[in-house]
This record gives sequence, C-alpha cells and structure tokens, in this order.
Amino acid sequence: MTATDTGARLMLDTRTFDSSRWDRVKLRDDDIIVATWAKAGTTLTQQMVWQLITGGADGVASLAVSPWVEVRFGGPVEAMAAMLEAQSQRRVLKTHSPFEAVPFRDSIKYVYIGRDGRDVMWSAYNHLSSFSDAALENINALEGPWPKQLRPEMGERAYYLQWLDGNEAYEGQGPSFWDNVNSWWDQRRRPNVLLLHYANIIADLAGELRRLAAFLEIPVDEARLPLLVEHCGIDYMRDKAKGSRLDIAFKGGAASFFNKGSNGRWKDVLSPAEIARCDEVAARHLPSDCAHWLKTGELPG
Repeated sequence: MTATDTGARLMLDTRTFDSSRWDRVKLRDDDIIVATWAKAGTTLTQQMVWQLITGGADGVASLAVSPWVEVRFGGPVEAMAAMLEAQSQRRVLKTHSPFEAVPFRDSIKYVYIGRDGRDVMWSAYNHLSSFSDAALENINALEGPWPKQLRPEMGERAYYLQWLDGNEAYEGQGPSFWDNVNSWWDQRRRPNVLLLHYANIIADLAGELRRLAAFLEIPVDEARLPLLVEHCGIDYMRDKAKGSRLDIAFKGGAASFFNKGSNGRWKDVLSPAEIARCDEVAARHLPSDCAHWLKTGELPG
C-alpha cells in the first residue's frame, strides 16, 4: 500500500484504492457519504439511506446508483462521475476509506457504520472466499506495483488469528481496520457526522431508520415505514439482486454477497482466549470508549 498525506487529504494508492477518483466527482451540498470498513454493513446502510430518500423505491440502490468512489476496478472514473452528475435526486456515495482520505464539507452528511471486528472478519472471509475466477481476473488485471488479490488459503479461525497478528483481511484495503475506525470515531462530535452500529441496525431496524432520517433531515411517513423496513431486509435485497453483476463477481451470486446478515457466528468456533484476543488488540489500537462502542454499539453519554 502507498499512502501519502498531501496536507489536504490522505491519498491512497493500492490495487483496490485510488482515492484521486474523488477529485473527478462534483460534490453537491446535499450529498450523503456512507463510510465503513468493508463488510461492516455498507450495503444495508446504503439501502437504508436510499429508502429514506425515495420513500420506498423498489430494488437495491447500491447496485445501480450509489458507487464505491475510490475502487479501481469499478469501471472508468469518467463513467462513474457522469452517472453521478446525471442524478437529479439526493445522492448516496460509498467509501471504505479513513476520514482523512475523503473530501470533507460541512454541508455534506457523513454516516459511518461500526461492527465488532470478529463479525467483520467472519463476513470478510466469506466475501473473499466467494470471489469468482472472473472477479479475481478483473481485480488482478490492473497494472501496478501491488500484490495480487487472492482467496484465503486457510479456514475462518486461522484467517481471524492471522488478522489479529497484523495481517489485514484485504490486500490493498488501505490503513488498518483499527485506524479506519479511529479516524471516523474522532469526528463523531461533528454535527454532520453520524455513527451507526451494525448490531443496533439488525436489532431495531425501524428505530435506526428513524434516527438516520432525523440526521439526514428527511421526514418519515410512519405509514410507509414497514415498507422501508421490508426493503432493507436481507431476503428482499438478496432476491432483488438476482441477475445482477453479483452473479458474475461471486460464486453463488447474490446469495453469497448477501450471506447471513447476522453476528456472532464465531462464537462456536473460537476458544474463549481467541475471542478475548480481539478485545486485547482493540485496546492497544483504540481509545477505551471507541473499543467499547465497536464491540457493543453503546455510545458514551
């Protein structure tokens, strides 16, 4: 990975990330940027935002109108920029970058989603293991001084333990999981930054939709709220994504991408000591209140 601080923004240059692509996007004052470390609830949150904007539109927004801006293999940057420029409604953009690598404006709303590191790694393992040959060929066809993206050559437990030892889940993901979380945690008191947590979303989707709507200043029609909740469900999104490009990118298509949508799948695999190691590593990298929030979803008072 190459990361340089130009004084204005951290620039990421990896097989996956080209943060200079942000420079081709003409940002608007009412844009919404959904930020996460990968596999922390990105697509679900994009869908929540899109459902609030549209009042319950059919389909999965992230597959058509809400691009991952900095990803190198997401198509020509000119096409992405033109697609965004053609949108007349309020726009939703996605990033997996730390705060320092994303353009910041006081008028734009930023939504960051946290998730327990153990759950992130379990989801990441499935994601990377499910890449199709065509997807890996597309990712690795890019010329550059970066390592190849490979499927994991080990089981989930070994993959998790390797990550705790400092080997990141994604080649080319950029700064570490902990650095990514901490960068957005440090911005939590800004009035245009909202922290959500995946555990809270799946526990009370309607309540978190209301909280998100209040932050985005979008009135909620309570009569249509059940529809929005339905459209943010994993079964709905999995069904609506059938026949999309996910069928090419993943073995098993949408069923692999929208895998379980649950937490705690590591509990029956890891020993108590291996579970606790994640907390120990988090304590070395994060402030105590941030580590507590990441594990539980509980924000300090």
